[in-house]
Amino acid sequence: MGLTSKLGEMGVVTTRLEYVVNWARSRAMWPMLFGLACCAIEMMSAQASNYDLSRFGMELMRPSPRQSDLMIVAGRVTRKMAPVLRQLYDQMPDPKWVISMGDCASCGGIFNNYAIVQGVDEIVPVDVYVAGCPPRPEQLIHGIMTLHERVMQEQITDWA
Repeated sequence: MGLTSKLGEMGVVTTRLEYVVNWARSRAMWPMLFGLACCAIEMMSAQASNYDLSRFGMELMRPSPRQSDLMIVAGRVTRKMAPVLRQLYDQMPDPKWVISMGDCASCGGIFNNYAIVQGVDEIVPVDVYVAGCPPRPEQLIHGIMTLHERVMQEQITDWA
């Protein structure tokens, strides 16, 4: 009744630590709800039953930055909101990732004026850009899968 009887004929399974850690990180990302405009409606519908982000280990959109490791910035960011966005990003535990969802978050969109940040990458480092005005839920899911592929390619030297 030891370990060998429970394993059966499986033998020994070996793998790399990098692969296991990256697999766990990519399959259990917890996104933070940060919807600022019309893109937030599409982000919420990606969580609903028709598209179901739960398939990717994203059961809930977390309201707290201390419980999340993925920030999805959906919508236009004003200069007044920029310090709040940075503070929330700084409160997230490492490792953390950012998806810029929509044209307004990525490059300011049609709002080319002094009050709108012309790209959220001025405030926080962005890992994946999702284009569209507003982008469909399928595009957000594609962006999340692109981020998963990027996380799976990380090396141990990148973790520091």
